[in-house]
Amino acid sequence: MPIRPYQRPLAFVGGEPLEYEPPIPARANRPQAAAVKLSGIQKQFGDNRVLRGVDLQVPAGQFLAIVGKSGCGKSTLLRLLVGLDSQTSGEISFKNGAGAEIVPNARIVFQEPRLLPWFTVSENVEVGLGDGVPKNLARRQAEAVQAEVQLREKAGEWPARLSGGQRQRVVLARALVSRPGLLALDEPLGALDALTRISMQQLLTRVWRELGFTAVLVTHDVTEAVHLADRVIVLDEGRIKLDLAIPQAHPRRHGDPDLAALEGKLLSAILGES
Repeated sequence: MPIRPYQRPLAFVGGEPLEYEPPIPARANRPQAAAVKLSGIQKQFGDNRVLRGVDLQVPAGQFLAIVGKSGCGKSTLLRLLVGLDSQTSGEISFKNGAGAEIVPNARIVFQEPRLLPWFTVSENVEVGLGDGVPKNLARRQAEAVQAEVQLREKAGEWPARLSGGQRQRVVLARALVSRPGLLALDEPLGALDALTRISMQQLLTRVWRELGFTAVLVTHDVTEAVHLADRVIVLDEGRIKLDLAIPQAHPRRHGDPDLAALEGKLLSAILGES
């Protein structure tokens, strides 16, 4: 029997509408980061074995990036992590910093924002809290996270009046408003132009360092992976082919030759040159 990490789907952020998990009370400014363990994870769609026995441990608070060719299982693995799909076999477990088993407060950000056009920026952010939160509390929490992603002055704007980068910041704020312990990111910056993408990478790094959640990013861009992550894994035909630490301290500089050398290792693994 497959073992699911959640009993019901968690809130969407920028993807298809799903049932909301009740928000975790914001008792502290920093979330309780979730450590993740995958043991023997397999996922099969009919005769297609997408994941073939993935074993992976992600310490609490780490930023992990997953790269690989299209169809290698990156997004499938991400969906399993946040409970949007169930594995065919294997186990996924989560622990807090003290080693106790937890059900993480997890959120996911997709590439397509899909903001609600009849809601203002602030109201779209409040959606991330789900139902049952008093309006005054929801507004205060939304205002706080809008400041973190530099959107305070856009609180009353409609999504149609925002740039692509601003819309993606709203999506990020909607994910962060409930202080997730695990934030999954599925190509969240893929549709942005080059300069906006770099700006968003800097913003994401700053917010992750300040809030301390565990982050798992799926991307096709190895430059983005080494710029953001503590560690990058390469998936190939449903298995982990390379697990590479990125030891450079944050903030990182684009064009750093040490990072370029790490990019080369990742590209060689993806292209089958190593």
